[in-house]
Amino acid sequence: MNHWLMKSELDVYPYAQLVADGQTHWDGVRNYQARNTMRDLMKEGDLILYYHSNTKPPHVAGVARVVREGYPDFTSWDSTGKYHDEKSTPEQPRWFMVDIEPVMEVTMVSLHDMKENPNLEGMPLLQRGQRLSVQSVSPEHFDEVLAMAGVRRDQLN
Repeated sequence: MNHWLMKSELDVYPYAQLVADGQTHWDGVRNYQARNTMRDLMKEGDLILYYHSNTKPPHVAGVARVVREGYPDFTSWDSTGKYHDEKSTPEQPRWFMVDIEPVMEVTMVSLHDMKENPNLEGMPLLQRGQRLSVQSVSPEHFDEVLAMAGVRRDQLN
């Protein structure tokens, strides 16, 4: 099993909306490295730290799970949509997405608190200049963030 961190702005798609929806497709990613991660590496059952970015404070808000592996991001084909890409077609898709579901809301773990935790040294999120919206998290870092939220892995359903 792999572990990931996925960023969403609180005012765009908060964790509470994922809970209300029960499941969603993670569309609109327009970075090749993040696309490759979703297309090639994210597998059904992988766990995700759901991170609210561009808010004060930025923080982990919950845990999610991949429920459908990478498939073409059909929003890139909608010429009226904000994620349209004229170079992406159903025959030759350029962008991919995964489907996720909520697992558990957690007590907020702020970016500041994560930066202060020496056990999270080397976590990609905490590295200067790291802006990817989809990134890998080691099992050790994943468990440490859970511990900071007062959650044990065996509590995840």
